[in-house]
Amino acid sequence: MKRFLKENGLALGFGLIFVLALVGQSFAGHAVFDDEQVSARLEPIGYLAYVTSSSFAADVAENWQSEYLQFFLYIGATIWLVQRGSPESKRPGDEGPGSDADQRVGRYAGSDSPRSAAAEGLRQVLYVAAFDEQQIIDLQRPVTWAEYLLEPDFWNRTLQNWQSEFLAVGSMVALSIYLRQSGSPESKPVGASHAHTGT
Repeated sequence: MKRFLKENGLALGFGLIFVLALVGQSFAGHAVFDDEQVSARLEPIGYLAYVTSSSFAADVAENWQSEYLQFFLYIGATIWLVQRGSPESKRPGDEGPGSDADQRVGRYAGSDSPRSAAAEGLRQVLYVAAFDEQQIIDLQRPVTWAEYLLEPDFWNRTLQNWQSEFLAVGSMVALSIYLRQSGSPESKPVGASHAHTGT
């Protein structure tokens, strides 16, 4: 058990603070939701009803959407795009997916490779439910999923998250050229030149 905790400390540590933040969000969100209910002359709801509501699910999914967008966008973009000097980038000239041998896939997969390497060859629904809930509170007609995709509310929520993630990823790439953290595997060595790439 001690070895497991030591070898998985980063994932477990972030998992713990994630759960604490999610629980905190649920309590704060419930208080805000009930305040809005009272302001609209509606009845407050219980905590359990709130955490199983489309409003809470939409708020959570909205943030998860942006984080996974950042994650997958960065992984995908770094296949083809490079940034000279960034430790997060391939070296210029190494663009592209790489060969099967480099990636250890297909016939090049090793005995310790995942089995899939050897092989060959809701979020929006939650937003619609939360939007419709507000529409009903405001005595307006609910919308379909397809109609919601054309609503400013959808694009406001989506682009609000996307722009912040694009800024975060771009900042990480650019700032990692000049900012260093001794001992971090995500940083270039402190004494490396600004032009050193892919360390």
